[in-house]
Amino acid sequence: MDPFIVLVLSLSCLLLLSLWRQSSERGKLPPGPTPLPVIGNFLQIDVKDISQSLTNLSNVYGPVFTLYMGMEPTVVLHGYEAVKEALIDHGEEFAGRGSFPVAERITKGLGIILSNGSRWKEIRRFSLMTLRNLGMGKRTIEDHVQEEAQCLVEELRKTNGKCRFMHLYLSLGMCVCHVDHILSKIFLCF
Repeated sequence: MDPFIVLVLSLSCLLLLSLWRQSSERGKLPPGPTPLPVIGNFLQIDVKDISQSLTNLSNVYGPVFTLYMGMEPTVVLHGYEAVKEALIDHGEEFAGRGSFPVAERITKGLGIILSNGSRWKEIRRFSLMTLRNLGMGKRTIEDHVQEEAQCLVEELRKTNGKCRFMHLYLSLGMCVCHVDHILSKIFLCF
């Protein structure tokens, strides 16, 4: 068989499979513009003015509509009332985070930023407990830096305008080392 015919048949099958998959998913999702295979609705969104593009789409499809970012469907809530209804009236259904398939493969569901569900709650609880144990909410690093800066200013005043390089160097070094020691205690757990 001719390679060109094989290529055309393969692309046609891929296109039909993609359209069939999207149409079966669409029955469960809010209405939205028809996506193109593989690239979705990217061409219908003006990158320079995304908010205006979404406003135009909400005028056509209503405050809740579906866009396809590539092959992934994304439900868009446009306007205060739609967001309020989703988060207040249906908060349990919207409580989770979106999934990022590439990131999930890389992190294997671990980590703070991209984890989800009960794992995320467990990591968050542990992180907050650890940060509180290390002094979060008590005396901040900024207070330590300001205290050390004040000591450095006092050392500079003692010189009476005469710069003694060695004393200045030692004073500055001590300030940095003290703050660095505090930071090392905090980051030791990570």
